[in-house]
Amino acid sequence: MNFENLRTVYDNQGPFATVYLEGRSPAADAEKQVRLRWDELRENLASAGAADEILKNLDDTLIVEDITEVQTDGRIVVANAAGVVLDEHWDAALGTGDTAHYGQVPELGAYVREGCRLVDMVLVIANQEGATIRELRVSPQHEATQQDESVVSGDNDEDIHAPRQGALSHNQIRRRADEIVKDNARAVADQVDQIVRAREPDLVVVAGEVQGRPAVKAELSTRVTELLEETDQGGTDDDAAEDALYDALKSLASDRVQAKQAEDSENLSYSKAHDLAVEGQEKVSQAVGRGAVATVLLNYDVGSEGEGAILADAVLSSAGFGLVDAAVADGIAALLRY
Repeated sequence: MNFENLRTVYDNQGPFATVYLEGRSPAADAEKQVRLRWDELRENLASAGAADEILKNLDDTLIVEDITEVQTDGRIVVANAAGVVLDEHWDAALGTGDTAHYGQVPELGAYVREGCRLVDMVLVIANQEGATIRELRVSPQHEATQQDESVVSGDNDEDIHAPRQGALSHNQIRRRADEIVKDNARAVADQVDQIVRAREPDLVVVAGEVQGRPAVKAELSTRVTELLEETDQGGTDDDAAEDALYDALKSLASDRVQAKQAEDSENLSYSKAHDLAVEGQEKVSQAVGRGAVATVLLNYDVGSEGEGAILADAVLSSAGFGLVDAAVADGIAALLRY
């Protein structure tokens, strides 16, 4: 996940209130539940010194007409006295519960960890006429989030089904059908290439009909092929097929997250051996402050007090983020640029 969106958050002046509401099952009394949950967090923020303006901004964001959405999707909201600077769905089915923080910087460690577990995918559900293309954000643990969908089909209305007989004219019809399939696949590949250039996803997954997948794959650019995965699971025929397809995507996301974590852990070990890594809040903070950090590595599950300021400096210095499950001092380490 790209965290460049956080630059606009850190460009604002503190102090900030950061609120996490975990997603919970929909309920008839969702409004009452959200109000009770928010009231408790609001009291904690007020006790910590949050100004009335900040609390009012949070009131207006969390206590809304469609409050069931807040209950089921969860929320992360960051606000200062001037307004709300971050408001996103928060898929916190990690059992962390609701939390609120108040300080000079937003506390976005949990947000960054969750983001590191998300995989941006372009899903191409191919058939002989073209494809349905979905832009998704997939987590190994949670429901996939669809961000956009487009349908691509060729301009030719001719029948693309090859004849069963073997006459010469039938061979000509077969060749024409193959040409139409190829043209349709090329249109799909062009659209996928545009999306990949614009979004820079982690994976491109080709699914769908057995007859459609090879044609699309053959037309994909080298740039797209480098990101390519394929699945023969599920489809779009019914709910069961959709579920099977998204289970396959979750499995691919899990493999991707685990591979990235293993890579980051290996890079940490290598960099420590060559004096190109540091551990602990003090050393990481110093390195980030002088612009020397290429990647901040966080403990996979557990955050630590004070990491919010380091994350702010890391984002503003264009450092990346990753996760490690190895024991590191204060739950934070960094790979250095120099």
